[in-house]
Amino acid sequence: MKRRQFLQGAGAATLAAGTLVSGVAQAAPEHKWKMVTTWPKNFPGLGTGANYLAELIGKLSNGRIEVKVYGAGELVGALEVFDAVSRGTAQLGHGASYYWKGKSSAAQFFAAVPFGLTAQEMNSWLYHGGGMELWEEVYAPFGLVPGAAGNTGVQMGGWFNKEINSVADLAGLKMRIPGLGGEVLKRAGGTPVLLPGGEIFPSLQSGAIDATEWVGPYNDMAFGLHKAAKFYYYPGWHEPGTTLECMINKEALEALPEELQLIVRSAIRIANQDMLADFTAKNNQALEQLVNEQNVDLRRFPDDVLKKLRDLSDEVIAEEAAQDEITKKVFDSFVKFRDQAKKWHAVSEQAYLNARSL
Repeated sequence: MKRRQFLQGAGAATLAAGTLVSGVAQAAPEHKWKMVTTWPKNFPGLGTGANYLAELIGKLSNGRIEVKVYGAGELVGALEVFDAVSRGTAQLGHGASYYWKGKSSAAQFFAAVPFGLTAQEMNSWLYHGGGMELWEEVYAPFGLVPGAAGNTGVQMGGWFNKEINSVADLAGLKMRIPGLGGEVLKRAGGTPVLLPGGEIFPSLQSGAIDATEWVGPYNDMAFGLHKAAKFYYYPGWHEPGTTLECMINKEALEALPEELQLIVRSAIRIANQDMLADFTAKNNQALEQLVNEQNVDLRRFPDDVLKKLRDLSDEVIAEEAAQDEITKKVFDSFVKFRDQAKKWHAVSEQAYLNARSL
């Protein structure tokens, strides 16, 4: 589908949603779809973002598509979403592509790269920098069509049960951290652990892990992570603008009439922007509650730690890119866009934020 057609369709779909609100009756469902997610059922931000997308598809299609959402573990396990949608157990999957590095190393670049792109930059790369076409190429062998379905913005560095005063404090640290960030921690001497969201709190509380990253104040407080760790570090060097995904089973998508295909894809794009707005609106309020009411110890990573992690990130990302041709292709596109965005934002976004802080 060409980008211009897609954008026109998104506008038409939004108009259709407004028409529905005015009182037009919905038709009986012609297509009953399942959406499996990597998130706990109804979890704030992520789970509710999946719910919003499912409801939006129903409304924009005037009830012709009905989507039932399954939380992690209800139909398939949190880390089984990719396979479930690939084989057609469900038509849609809501998650984050760095969970699927075992399927393709290139997949990680479409979720988050340490010291990589912010939310604004990720959306720009995906929609206008060739990123989406590459994502589709990566997922095509699995019978999947990807879509950016949300973004958390810059995340927090995580919850720690020990102080991080130097790079040496990362040695031996058992931390729940996925994707490329986990590889960087490993290079720094730590032990990355991949856990689905529902297992994080008990693992941190029991001491099975020493630290964890999740998302940010809005989501972290919902999990009660402040009850299991004292120190809350920032910034989220490992996930500067994490893109969430909605993958579609290709056969299921192509079985729809063209106008319904357009509605599904347009709804995913609308949900992408809505989630970022949701996180931006709620994170600081949650952070103030954590600090002022829960007495959380908010700390910034020391500069020498951030610099070391940045250097290690460059090494890890370059090595990941060398694994296969498609990952190298994605890496080259990503880095080229990042370098362009850095130059522009040095005199725009970053310059403005610096000026606002004077």
